Amino acid sequence: MPFSSLAAPLEVELRPHRPALLRVDSPGDPLSWAGEHREALRAAVTEHGALLVRGLGLRDADRIGAVFARLAGELMTEREAFAPRECLGPGVYTSTPWPANQPMCMHHELSYTLDVPSLMLFACPVAPAEGGATAVADAAEVLDALPASLTERFEREGWLLTRSYNDEIGASLAESFGTEDRAEIERYCRSHAIEFAWRADGSLRTRQRRSAVVRHPVTGRRCWFNQIAFLNEWTLAPEVREYLVDMYGEDGLPFNTLYGDGSPIGVEVVELLNSAYEAHTRREPWQAGDLLLVDNIGTAHSREPFTGERQVLVGMADPHRLADGCPIPEASER
Repeated sequence: MPFSSLAAPLEVELRPHRPALLRVDSPGDPLSWAGEHREALRAAVTEHGALLVRGLGLRDADRIGAVFARLAGELMTEREAFAPRECLGPGVYTSTPWPANQPMCMHHELSYTLDVPSLMLFACPVAPAEGGATAVADAAEVLDALPASLTERFEREGWLLTRSYNDEIGASLAESFGTEDRAEIERYCRSHAIEFAWRADGSLRTRQRRSAVVRHPVTGRRCWFNQIAFLNEWTLAPEVREYLVDMYGEDGLPFNTLYGDGSPIGVEVVELLNSAYEAHTRREPWQAGDLLLVDNIGTAHSREPFTGERQVLVGMADPHRLADGCPIPEASER
């Protein structure tokens, strides 16, 4: 099989339809190994978009957090989460809770924030019995595969994320903003280009406009970078969408995505986006102890349905404010 030379002396195995793989034999102390190979690993992630490291035997949350920090430095504290998840240590989280029998479709983590994590770190202490892969897809390839008329519209207008915070569905105010204080939440929204309105019942409604296509800050490649499909109402299971619409109304969904001008995005567009992602998906089943590093700007990731117990821990690092990720998209160089 072909091997990458960029990450030398690491032998990175390249395989069709699968993420780049690095097999590690007898690493000794994983923390020391991660520190020794940090630069080569980071270079391989930039080159391939994602790198699966197998053989480190990462099973303990504290050790996983230490390896994450050794590879990435200070880990990010999550803000604007759309679903609650447990924090197991500084910057180390459980994966987003989602029904095991439903997929989490391709997306770029926190692509609706202004300062996005450019590196995602995943570790798998417990692998599922079947399924459950954290699959990846090249964002530049997905952009090229989509109809030009669609991507040009999103590039002109950007995309809108709408959110309704309540005490029943999704992340709470404290889980998303780190506080329940209205004045602090309003200051955060103003400083992060988020429109907000408090409703009579005390719930919060927000809107934020972001760019759908950005240029990778290192490679210069133009990337389809957003969560348009993942957070759209039509990606929800039909029975879940019907329940939420009945409970909260069309305008009260916990989250939804729109064209940048506020027009609804039809189910056919969401299906088209998800089909393009699937055509460019690379997947490898988790094995217990695996480490997966993902370039969050150049590579989308997903979570596939699974059976059995599955535990994947997550870290986010290297916050980056994209030059063309502004709330009012500007024309990108072509």
